[in-house]
Amino acid sequence: MVIKNIFTEMASEHFSDELIEHLVMARGVRIERIVSNGHSSPEGFWYDQEQDEWVMVLKGSAGLLFEGSDEVLKLNSGDWIDIPAHKRHRVEWTDSGEKTIWLAVHYNSNMG
Repeated sequence: MVIKNIFTEMASEHFSDELIEHLVMARGVRIERIVSNGHSSPEGFWYDQEQDEWVMVLKGSAGLLFEGSDEVLKLNSGDWIDIPAHKRHRVEWTDSGEKTIWLAVHYNSNMG
């Protein structure tokens, strides 16, 4: 067994793309750590995911926009949101002054 830390930096201090690390992959669930540094979704791009996603900002901040809304939801450290499958959304911005560390859990809500 190896102990790891969610705040330990990934391979590169300076990166142009978001860094995504799969922490756990099992039947029906995927847990990821995402590290952003001033990133946003490409212009016109919307996430439309097959699975539900529970996501928390552990460090930093970010703005999420959901299709059909003009309100950008600001997430700060400790804030989380549960996004149903196929709820189209995009990342409008992430903090450019510090890295934003996300914890994302992708799952199937129809399990049970």
